[in-house]
Amino acid sequence: MASTNEVITLNLIPEIVEQAERLKTWRQHIHAHPEMAFKEYETAAFVAERLREFGLTVHEGIAGTGVVGTLTKGGGNRAIGLRADLDALPIVEANTFSHASKTPGVMHACGHDGHTCMLLGAAAYLAKAETFSGTVHFIFQPAEENEGGAKTMIEAGLFEQFPVEAVYGMHNIPGIPVGHFAVKPGPMMAAFDIFDITVVGRGGHAAIPQQAIDPILIGTKIVEALQTLVAREINPQEPAVLSVTQFEGGDAYNVIPDQVRIAGCTRCFSVRSKRNSSTASSASHPVLPAASGQPLSIAMSVATRQRSTASRKPSLPPAQQLQPAAPKPLIETQNPPWALRILLICCLRNQAATSGLVMATVKAPV
Repeated sequence: MASTNEVITLNLIPEIVEQAERLKTWRQHIHAHPEMAFKEYETAAFVAERLREFGLTVHEGIAGTGVVGTLTKGGGNRAIGLRADLDALPIVEANTFSHASKTPGVMHACGHDGHTCMLLGAAAYLAKAETFSGTVHFIFQPAEENEGGAKTMIEAGLFEQFPVEAVYGMHNIPGIPVGHFAVKPGPMMAAFDIFDITVVGRGGHAAIPQQAIDPILIGTKIVEALQTLVAREINPQEPAVLSVTQFEGGDAYNVIPDQVRIAGCTRCFSVRSKRNSSTASSASHPVLPAASGQPLSIAMSVATRQRSTASRKPSLPPAQQLQPAAPKPLIETQNPPWALRILLICCLRNQAATSGLVMATVKAPV
């Protein structure tokens, strides 16, 4: 095996180089017509049409918009999967070239148009090649961006229908020179969880803040505490990231809102990092049991004084379920995801500095 810093030169395959302009045209077409997670209908149809042109057996509609093309050569009984993703992001494209996004507010800003095109190029080449014996499944996955499309495909029976010994994939990354690939032993892409927090206070006029329970102040305390958790709860030798990416609340200059919403994501490479978060959470609050992996909601009271319920949203739990007593999860669950554990630690650490109610919904790991 090559050392970590060794550079290995590979020759380009002439048959693929000859198809460069065709591949470029495909990529620009896909880039100009981006589609969001689980809505990649045109992209999936385009992929399926190309695969049929190459002579592959095509299966559509897996997990909604997933596509698998199957190619078998010779008498070999071994099989592998090659995988790419189809979806785009909710971003307004500022580029002005001819193949800029024609779908308002949606853009292939993460490079999945390139991934899809590369896998189509591999399928086109291998369909004509006589260099292997066995089966290759070309897996085009929907909903890579935040929505867990891989998990959905697996739950839909992907590997029961298309058994493989291994799946190979890649992701582009800015900063690597054109024509270069980076590989290494061990994990390359981090596990990903997301969290949503709603802090419910009591709204009021900004001129008389003493009559309100300010959810913005509570939310800022939570955001501050979240930034300390990776530094103090996770082994510094195990990479982990927690990012708060959304903080929403209020719509007037002189009104304290009833509630604010905080959202973000966590990433890590190690299962041990998640377990460490569980240990820290249990130390902070011993009633928390340990893991389920199912989507869950919790309500945790961190109030230090009574509050009016008149402004509460109808969708929130009734007042009798949300007593402003000592912090306690009102819905216990088994083994919350890592993002939820971090949220619990954060809320518990800040109970003395906050008043109001924190509602949290954490999606299961995808």
